[in-house]
Amino acid sequence: MFATAETKLYRILVRDLVLKCSIGIHAHELLAPQRVRVNVDMAVFEQAGPMNDDIANVVSYEDVIDGIKRMLADGHINLVETLADKIAGLCLADERVQSVRIKVEKLDVYAEAASVGIEIERRRE
Repeated sequence: MFATAETKLYRILVRDLVLKCSIGIHAHELLAPQRVRVNVDMAVFEQAGPMNDDIANVVSYEDVIDGIKRMLADGHINLVETLADKIAGLCLADERVQSVRIKVEKLDVYAEAASVGIEIERRRE
């Protein structure tokens, strides 16, 4: 959906959030947490009335970051795809969010690569 005079969108961004978590399918990945980098890009409909400089009137990136941290603290996740999908669901739980793009990268898998990971996009139907 494109923004028009009637439907204004703004974006909420979380860039390069690096956290440790238990993730992966290999035996050595079960032994110790590893670093993941998470990027979130949410397209959000502006509300009809003024924002009035009030956090209650916007989607909070703090809530998204706290939700991701809780998710990672819940236990082991096998796949980066699963983690990305869960983060997308967290974001889309707020009905103001119209679409979300999530990138999750494991940072310490290959010495020859800065990262390996996945990027997904989900839209509200």
